[in-house]
Amino acid sequence: MSDQAQRLRNLIRSQAEPQSSSTRILTVTSGKGGVGKSNFTLNFALTLQKSGYRVLVFDADIGLANIDVLMGINSTYSLYHLLKREKTIWEIINKGSNGLEYIAGGSGFNDLMRLTEAEIDYFAEQVNLLNGYVDYIIFDTGAGLSKETLRFIVAADETIVVTTPEPTAITDAYAIIKMVHSLGHEVDFKLVINRVTELHEGKQTADKISLVAKRFLGIHIPTLGFVEDDPNVMKAVKQQTPFTVAYPGSAASRSIERLVSRYVTGQMAPEPQQQSGVKAFFNKMRKLLK
Repeated sequence: MSDQAQRLRNLIRSQAEPQSSSTRILTVTSGKGGVGKSNFTLNFALTLQKSGYRVLVFDADIGLANIDVLMGINSTYSLYHLLKREKTIWEIINKGSNGLEYIAGGSGFNDLMRLTEAEIDYFAEQVNLLNGYVDYIIFDTGAGLSKETLRFIVAADETIVVTTPEPTAITDAYAIIKMVHSLGHEVDFKLVINRVTELHEGKQTADKISLVAKRFLGIHIPTLGFVEDDPNVMKAVKQQTPFTVAYPGSAASRSIERLVSRYVTGQMAPEPQQQSGVKAFFNKMRKLLK
């Protein structure tokens, strides 16, 4: 009850203050599983929060939702309870490591893809309450390009594609970018290369994808950053604690800090768009669900 009251106070305060921009929507995806996408999402969100931003994570991985597992938490409520109108948006927000707010997805996202237009309007109305309450809403999607993942990629303000230097991961990362582009969608993609043993390896991996995308698709895919391969990451997973919390001085944690710093200081400024934020996200989502 106290958490919900605090959220309400925060919402009232945020709406009372002039806002220079709306809540930004990010999607994090990958071409294949096993590249550390969800772990990146969680620690990226925590580091954004540590930098002074208000962040909420949506676990949109329909088949393998595990953001709460990475934090060792059993979520009481999920998106399912909102879609069934059993709970409000405020009641399904869970708190994880360092107070990070998140919404568990699970089977709820299957239901989301089958909503009627009236139900979509209700969902949009509820989630729109978060506009101004948080600075970033981050959707952690499933790996590969399912219809569900495609909708989140296209509707978001920008999409981070996580890959590793492994040849299959590189191929699959490019494949998801190519597929989205071939369907006629313009998406602000950014690359994150995970588990790099040295900076040269990460840069080489990013260049392969960027050069091919430029040559064959005619699009520029900038690199957001690299995350060093670090044994502390697996230790943290086994401890069910985010590595930036369990091992804040580790190589991987420092990598995330550099990456977030580059992102928020404007060095990776998003492409200008006519529409952005929660309302634009649902306008795009509604079109894709038709």
